[in-house]
Amino acid sequence: MEIGLIREIRNAEFRVALTPYGVEQLSLAGHRVKVVQDAGKGSGFSDASYLNAGARICDASSAWDSELVLKVKEPIASEYPYLSQQILFAYLHLAGTDPQLTQQLLKKNTTAIAYETVTDKKSHLPLLAPMSAIAGNMSAVIGNYFLAAPQGGSGIQLGRINEQHFGHVVIIGDGVVGQHAARMAIGMGATVELIGLSKQGTPLTDLTLKQIPYYYSSPEIIVDRLKIADLVVGAVLIPGHKSPWVVTHNMVKKMKPGSVIIDVSIDQGGCIETSHITTHETPIFKKHGVIHYAVSNMPGAYPRTATCALEKVTLPYILNLSNYGFIKARKDPYFAQGINTYAGKITNEAVADSLQLKDYYQQYR
Repeated sequence: MEIGLIREIRNAEFRVALTPYGVEQLSLAGHRVKVVQDAGKGSGFSDASYLNAGARICDASSAWDSELVLKVKEPIASEYPYLSQQILFAYLHLAGTDPQLTQQLLKKNTTAIAYETVTDKKSHLPLLAPMSAIAGNMSAVIGNYFLAAPQGGSGIQLGRINEQHFGHVVIIGDGVVGQHAARMAIGMGATVELIGLSKQGTPLTDLTLKQIPYYYSSPEIIVDRLKIADLVVGAVLIPGHKSPWVVTHNMVKKMKPGSVIIDVSIDQGGCIETSHITTHETPIFKKHGVIHYAVSNMPGAYPRTATCALEKVTLPYILNLSNYGFIKARKDPYFAQGINTYAGKITNEAVADSLQLKDYYQQYR
């Protein structure tokens, strides 16, 4: 199979979908890999290292003209002309991004497979998990930074100093993002609370996380906990769907001036009503006196770690798809959950619902 590895061109996106190791594995399996010039530069991988792994260095047009195209993030508008009937494997987040991308995928009959909706036997999201972990870790660190007075924050540092705990962190969502954010904030010494969907108390088995307060999510609980929060992490995910607004304008108005919100859910549309997408270049804005951070590609800030972590989970799927072809690979029901568009139809019902494109939905068989 001919495989194209794309260089990411969105703002401050330094990740790449494969390292030279991954390219070498594909080459040894008999596949032809084309790598866009400088695709791995941001992650610390030179063109020479890809050449030594068996790849051919090319321009973007040539790489996109492949049977299988590998990316990290969804195509941006300037890349839409490259879309065709190829297989595109990437983080797509169609429910939370420009609807024009979905329309282009349908128009061009692109087979679009989303890392973030591939599942496993436990109904986990194995290809999303490593990026969620990185974003969760970042949330506590970035939140602490923007709490600093020179950044417009309240001047409260998350931490334990002279046996006193400073800073109150409220995390909405108890999945991978929420758990990693909680561990990081606990490690700093902050007071941490989790809000989730378990009515029977904490569902978490981690000994550290079991010891912190856990609340069943409701508007009343959220507004009550937000009033005392210095840092709020929005980590709500419904696979494939646009994230619901669990924090409203009125709730934000009741938060302390100079407090910080990190909306990790922004790549799926955001779970904070006052959020809008920001970038690593301009990461924050203030609304109702509260700092909002809503960068949609948070792990792109740590490309070396993110690229290696991504490849570890995606490479087995890429090899399977390349070795056996799409028709056979799609018979795996867990992998098939990742297929978002196929033959001009939306094949993920959650995406169709979120974009109000039910007329384009067709159950994938």
